[in-house]
Amino acid sequence: MLNFEEDITAGNPTLQPQLRSLDLDPAPGEIPAAAVNLLRAQEQDAEKFRRVRMEDKRIINATADVNQLVPFKYKWAWEKYIAACANHWMPQEVNMNRDIATWKSPNGLTEDERRVIKRNLGFFVTADSLAANNIVLGTYRQITAPECRQYLLRQAFEEAIHTHAYQYIVESLGLDEGEIFNAYHEVPSIRAKDEFLLPFIDVLSNPNFKTGTPETDQAFLKSLIAFACIMEGLFFYVGFVQILAMGRQNKMTGAAEQYQYILRDESMHCNFGIDMINQLKMENPHLWTPQFREELKGMFLKAVELEYAYAEDTMPRGVLGLNAPMFKEYLRFIANRRATQIGLDELFPGATNPFPWMAEMIDLKKEKNFFETRVIEYQTGGALSWD
Repeated sequence: MLNFEEDITAGNPTLQPQLRSLDLDPAPGEIPAAAVNLLRAQEQDAEKFRRVRMEDKRIINATADVNQLVPFKYKWAWEKYIAACANHWMPQEVNMNRDIATWKSPNGLTEDERRVIKRNLGFFVTADSLAANNIVLGTYRQITAPECRQYLLRQAFEEAIHTHAYQYIVESLGLDEGEIFNAYHEVPSIRAKDEFLLPFIDVLSNPNFKTGTPETDQAFLKSLIAFACIMEGLFFYVGFVQILAMGRQNKMTGAAEQYQYILRDESMHCNFGIDMINQLKMENPHLWTPQFREELKGMFLKAVELEYAYAEDTMPRGVLGLNAPMFKEYLRFIANRRATQIGLDELFPGATNPFPWMAEMIDLKKEKNFFETRVIEYQTGGALSWD
């Protein structure tokens, strides 16, 4: 630091010729402004180019170089990245022949079961695109921890795989692509969920948005919670239960297998997001105000309401041994879990899980072939002959 009581040239031999080049001849004890500015610039350069220290890293608003991955500070983020890479899969690995035969057969599925599948695909084909856009256009730009950025890059790729998987199912079954891919515009229960999420994307995707103030930091934190805890942690779960319940009854096993892999990926996304949220809170405790927590509570309550409306729309009658009221309890249970994971109080005390078997699905291992349907070569519905 500058000490204005010392001869600033005494300990800095390079400064003397620099001062002469500026035609400065200060009187004894006098420090020219140009000299002060020169020393400050040198200090800033030294700070800019020094090696990254672990303590300089922060989830947002760090001064450390975001291009330097190590030394690791957030080892949990790196470990999740490694685990995600180990879980790699591709939709084409899953044989859809049985699903195609079931879908084409007049007696293969009931109309209610077909409605469940089409509504599910109608939501998911765009939901993972929204998630990917939120990462690439918004979240990634604001995160200053390179370990977390590394995982986000992997997550964005996984969202692309999920979109690919839904498209693969749609194509294999020969569904009306216009109907499925436009459901987020045309089906009110799906549109309502997407419209709930879009403002959180719009805030972060705005090129002028930047963290660094309490207001923008809270907006960023709220967006993280909307996507990790509500979209990936709540809005996906009615669909997961429905398709996986179908697979448990030996129906649409190819689609169910893909949903199992997607559920495993999304569980990791959710857990990573929660870890990042909690780390951000720890580094910025001033953001976690009572008013902010009340706003989050309102978000969760609205999300449960929207997802339950979606459950009622997809299942106007009981099907697969399920009914909409069962999902009301399940969504309350999931909302409690997400809320408490980030330090909020339970929203629905006493809510229980009517689908304990879902935990088994999340623990699916890549090498385990649940339905004996994995193949290397595959054909989509449009390529198969049914003559």
